[in-house]
Amino acid sequence: MINIHKISFILFSLVILICSCVQALGQNPPIDQAIAQHRKGKLIVKANPGDKVIVKQLSHEFWFGAAIANGLGSGKMSQEDLNQYKSHFLKNFNSAVTENALKWANMEREKGKVNHLTVEGILNWTEENDIPLRGHNLFWGIEKFVQPWIMELSDAELEATIKNRAISIARKYKGRFVEYDLNNEMIHGNYYEDRLGPDITAKMAKWVLEGDPEAQLYLNDYDILTGNRLADYLAQIRELLAQNVPIAGIGVQGHLHGSTFDRKELKRSLDSLAQFGLPIRITEFNMPGQRSKFHKDTQLAMSPEEEKQSAIELVDYYSICFAHPAVEGILMWGFWEGVNWIPASSLYTRDWQPKPAAHAYQKLVFDTWWTEKTGTTTTTEGQYSADAFYGKYQITVGGQTRIISHKKENGATTIDCSTP
Repeated sequence: MINIHKISFILFSLVILICSCVQALGQNPPIDQAIAQHRKGKLIVKANPGDKVIVKQLSHEFWFGAAIANGLGSGKMSQEDLNQYKSHFLKNFNSAVTENALKWANMEREKGKVNHLTVEGILNWTEENDIPLRGHNLFWGIEKFVQPWIMELSDAELEATIKNRAISIARKYKGRFVEYDLNNEMIHGNYYEDRLGPDITAKMAKWVLEGDPEAQLYLNDYDILTGNRLADYLAQIRELLAQNVPIAGIGVQGHLHGSTFDRKELKRSLDSLAQFGLPIRITEFNMPGQRSKFHKDTQLAMSPEEEKQSAIELVDYYSICFAHPAVEGILMWGFWEGVNWIPASSLYTRDWQPKPAAHAYQKLVFDTWWTEKTGTTTTTEGQYSADAFYGKYQITVGGQTRIISHKKENGATTIDCSTP
């Protein structure tokens, strides 16, 4: 009988070996240096001379997240899968985004019948587990995703209905969503602008902020990191900024490649987007992606060689993004075959077995990019310092433990644990 776990472990070992060989050839050091520069800072502990210091990372500041499927909030997932889904989410991710729950067409299929149940269920769970949640999305003007009843409205009725949704959603969920995708995928289609004119997105933003003045509004679009629509996106961002649209950040989807991706184009695209000085999130990541055979045929299974290669692709993609100073997070668009639009891109099989990509991802995020150190303060100054990834830490000195935040915006963090 074939031992699936043994095969998975062997494949994972091969992935690590290949990655090590690449590093030995000198292709990784620039990325490693950039990661050290942009994702680490000095963690300085002051204590009594000779004290033992234990530094244990609890979580990353950088968002390593995933989309949350409707089933978690709606109650339409089996209890066994729901338990597994929640457990594996918490094991792998520190942030989240609603996959479909907040979309207008999902919430209000029929005029006036607004379903908040799924959104509330997801929010309640993420809040219970201290997981920041993105709201995807408030509006989506790709015509095939616009409800028929909206198209039947007059222009005046349409604008009033948009205003009502913007204000009511922002007001109802004030302070609960960390950020929103305002008007999704506008360079690919914008029904609302076609109907109501080029200033409708600015009006949407104004109305959302009327409902929640602290709301953070992101753009979000696809085929940007491939370079194919980068120029269009840059032009649109400039135009919206010229209109004084309060853009808080730039969202770029990470699944328009095939079974591999162009490393240089990803880096070039991120560099180009960084010119605006806004945070960048990779909002929807899959590997393999939308241009792969695995999206064309979702029943197609990967060969062992393809599983191994996909793990390498994931590691490289995440490494390039993590090394870039403007990027503040990456969110997978599905991690379990049971609810993933590209099942082959999942970390876990339908029966919750980890794939090689899961092992590679976990080693990267919770081993390679993780800080756990033990040392002793100097006998003269009573100080211990370590280069540490930004995030939340447990610091133990002399049997006393403190939880602290080590933030990128501060660079260095100093904790005084000395006793009189």
